Amino acid sequence: MTNLSTERRLWTLFEPLHAVTYFVPQAGVPFEAAGLRGYWRRYFAGRAAPLGPVGSGPVIAAFFGFAPAMVTRALPDVWTRITPAAALDARLAGARTALGTLMTEAEAATAAGLLAAAARRVDVPGRVLAAANVDLPWPVESPFDQLWHAATILREHRGDGHVAALLTAGVDGCESLVWRAALEGDDLRSTLQPARGWTDADWDAATTRLRERGWLAEDGSATAPARAAYELVEATTDRLAAAPWRALGAEATEHCAAVLEPLARRIRPLLPAINPIPLRP
Repeated sequence: MTNLSTERRLWTLFEPLHAVTYFVPQAGVPFEAAGLRGYWRRYFAGRAAPLGPVGSGPVIAAFFGFAPAMVTRALPDVWTRITPAAALDARLAGARTALGTLMTEAEAATAAGLLAAAARRVDVPGRVLAAANVDLPWPVESPFDQLWHAATILREHRGDGHVAALLTAGVDGCESLVWRAALEGDDLRSTLQPARGWTDADWDAATTRLRERGWLAEDGSATAPARAAYELVEATTDRLAAAPWRALGAEATEHCAAVLEPLARRIRPLLPAINPIPLRP
């Protein structure tokens, strides 16, 4: 990972801690116990719960890459099935169980202390999802809860900045996915399109717009300008994610990375080889 920026390297280490809520089966059990069934209901309820019982509009805006129709199918209906407070409890309980199978309580406590020191330093103006999670009470009962909460604040903080970078680049939600699929290959469309709810017509229209912009060749591959724009977006995302690590300091940041690395290494094999986050095993 020596070619990664500090901010991106840390993301590859704390994002797996958050991602257990999507990919480790135990994380879904508390939602089912609360009466909420279905993966996508759980996803939207759990991730949107810090915002309160919102409708689809704020979630379409904040989640960015999802087709509005997919969000509208889930919200606000999901709040008739579970309250935001119950969803917050369920997501934390699920993450606690999942992380508890992957590390000891002592390991979680050490990592939580370091990651919380960074999470408490995030800047929240313009960061809707990060701010909503920062506004939640800090968990006190379990180091697994504290670790997951800190990782969640940091990943939503970076994600909010990434959305800002994409908007600055002048791409919409569907275009951002078509662009990424062209850059990475691996038939990524077959994963991204259904996972974010875009129709074939949506995808094809976004492809046409990117081709007209000069970002896609006729065969659908990414052009040199598309790759340059991608590097700029990633660099902007890193710059916007730098504040907590800058405040923490280089030595403490490196110590945090060293503690997180073995934990992230245990989680990565549980992730799908190709997933929408994007996070590779």
